[in-house]
Amino acid sequence: MEAAATAISLHAAPMYFYRKGKGRYKAAPEENLKSALAAQERKRLQAEKVAQYVDQLKARILPEDFGGKLDMLVYAPDKNTLEWKALDEAATAGNLSHLKLLEACGAVPSAHDYHFGAFLREHFPAGTHFETSGAITLPDNLDQAEAGVFSIDDATTTEIDDAFSVQALPNGNTRVGIHIAAPALGILPGSELDAIALRRLSTVYMPGNKITMLPEAAIAPFSLLAGQWRPALSLYLEIDPALAIVGSTSRLEAVRIADNLRHEELEPHFNEDNWQTPSDHPYWERLHLLHRLAESLETGRGKADPNRAPQVDYNFYVENGLVRITTRKRGSPMDKLVAELMIHANAHWGGMLAEHDLAGIHRAQSGGKVYMTVNAEPHQGLGVAQYAWSTSPLRRAVDLINQRQMLALLAGTEPIYARNSDALTTAMREFDLTYNAYNEFQTRMERYWCLQYLIQQETQEVVATVWRENLVRLDGMPYVTKVHSLPELAPGTRVLLEIKRIDPLLMELDSRYKATLE
Repeated sequence: MEAAATAISLHAAPMYFYRKGKGRYKAAPEENLKSALAAQERKRLQAEKVAQYVDQLKARILPEDFGGKLDMLVYAPDKNTLEWKALDEAATAGNLSHLKLLEACGAVPSAHDYHFGAFLREHFPAGTHFETSGAITLPDNLDQAEAGVFSIDDATTTEIDDAFSVQALPNGNTRVGIHIAAPALGILPGSELDAIALRRLSTVYMPGNKITMLPEAAIAPFSLLAGQWRPALSLYLEIDPALAIVGSTSRLEAVRIADNLRHEELEPHFNEDNWQTPSDHPYWERLHLLHRLAESLETGRGKADPNRAPQVDYNFYVENGLVRITTRKRGSPMDKLVAELMIHANAHWGGMLAEHDLAGIHRAQSGGKVYMTVNAEPHQGLGVAQYAWSTSPLRRAVDLINQRQMLALLAGTEPIYARNSDALTTAMREFDLTYNAYNEFQTRMERYWCLQYLIQQETQEVVATVWRENLVRLDGMPYVTKVHSLPELAPGTRVLLEIKRIDPLLMELDSRYKATLE
């Protein structure tokens, strides 16, 4: 009995005695014992520390030791750390998500900064500042265009890279100019600015903010600002009185920008209700002609549809943390004017690249799938034989690349990118991935500001339209949400919802069906 008790005691103390065989034990070496005891003490102290952290977290107090590890805890948890173990235990005990517990403890002071920070962490780990801008040299021997040009943009647009001109010709026809800023003249392949553009690939848009593709020092010399002469890649269309295009030519030149017109200023004078009614606005006649041309171009693409269901675009304006959401019917005269002329320029220049067997980056659509390609392929959705993004070279790297090819074509020089260029293919693939990620982020931030708007307005009830099944679209904003209590209703049915909970951090909106509206 005594021997058995001794054997059991020895077996139960593996730190002090090692088993040497059946029923035989050996005392642990002194150094090994010291290490084992130290490890045991360390675990005890760690357990005490975790318990202390848990108590503080339950009391909604952020432990001092968490300060330097918040980025890890919020965005990329290391589950082997004491801090994470404590956070996990406290969150489970309080039936909270880890993020909501951190928010309750003051570790996430701003839901906006949390979402923005997650994006920056993935796509701009070194920050959004520009360490260098590089030098820009502009040619001073460009021919000067005869007609003054004007741009049409939203009030928040600062990278102005497209403009127009209208000029009567002696033969009774009209010359319409589509003028695109020409940064490819100063941003040379292999330069510091080129590396910046190919790293960022596009300007990032979000309500109330943006991250430009290029530094201001590279934007300013090319942006089509009123009162300035700027280099531009111009496409001139000669149209007859019936709006048929009877000739076209492309050239690199200097243009003088007469005006930067803004949507807000133009809207009262040029909208879907009055665009055919003469106005005293100095640009009305030119806008009227361009809109008629735009409608003709849309018809020529086979995309004019007077019975198309109306769609709405939303604009977000954020100032001092307050958001204003405005709506504008898609396909308004101003929108159509700009969109159709840009589509024509992109298709035309894409066709020129293909005709001369020059490499370019095209956007195509087949079988409902939109994709990027280095081949000139049809874009079925737009109804064009090819479509090479070329009209936003200050904001998209693809357009900058295509512009380089166009300038080489017009100058009769060797193109920058060969037909089977690895650099071209790599840029295309990286752009496609990055551009989609940027668009997803923009959508996410728009959803965030929709929730903030509901909070800001102290909204208790909201009208929505059934989209499908239990999904509804809220009135006045681009926000789709599930309503679990929604009865079976036909798409398009208008309903009244009661707002139960809004959480901008988790991007959640809980609502309850209240009534069906007539």
